[in-house]
Amino acid sequence: MNIEILENSVTVAKRAASIVAEEASEAVSARRKFVMAVSGGHTPWLMLQDLASTGIPWNAVHIVQVDERVAPEGHTDRNLTHLRETLREAPIPPEQIYAMSVTSGDLELEAARYAATLAKIAGEPPVFDLVHLGLGPDGHTASLVPGDPVLHVDDADVSLSGPYQGRRRMTLTYPAINRARKILWVVTGSEKAEMCRQFLAGNGSIPAGRIRRDRALVVADRAATATAGSLIKEGVVCELESLPTMAGSL
Repeated sequence: MNIEILENSVTVAKRAASIVAEEASEAVSARRKFVMAVSGGHTPWLMLQDLASTGIPWNAVHIVQVDERVAPEGHTDRNLTHLRETLREAPIPPEQIYAMSVTSGDLELEAARYAATLAKIAGEPPVFDLVHLGLGPDGHTASLVPGDPVLHVDDADVSLSGPYQGRRRMTLTYPAINRARKILWVVTGSEKAEMCRQFLAGNGSIPAGRIRRDRALVVADRAATATAGSLIKEGVVCELESLPTMAGSL
């Protein structure tokens, strides 16, 4: 696993946007399509704003959601609300942003429908060109949260969590994420420092620790990596030991 340490969330967002643009151009050249799964968060929205101004082949870009809170359409808690807002200047066909449907009374059915949509976009089983992930202060990523049964779902690409921070979530599962060709972690903020240290050390007991490392790039700021110590060399790209993924996560 590789890591890049930058000064702050703004520089992290810009670097992450440039990585996505590079991956998009390569994917379109190789496969005539770029399928990216996007998580929520302040820095990722900055990343997408920067990405919107790049000249990538937007007609061949397909964006899916990593996870979504169960909330009304247009609610500020919804990742989709911010996703659409940050990409409003990007010339991507609106139908190529695929929303998780979380307003229906039958969320299990909607999760299955979203999984079917992913298969149409990215193959059976779906393989994303890039999955963007964040890291929570409790070690969660996507909506794979500590102690939730969703952590053990290995027979579906999309599933549901129980209530977490006041809302249920729809989320990609480990199998869907771990098939990705590239996994881009964007981690910023001092509140992430201790969990970032554990994550970089390969702690498989936290949800983020079960994501495969051999296809991963971490772009983080100094605050998030402040306690990582000898695990990294600040300011440079360095290779971390590729540790085995927990059994059952692939």
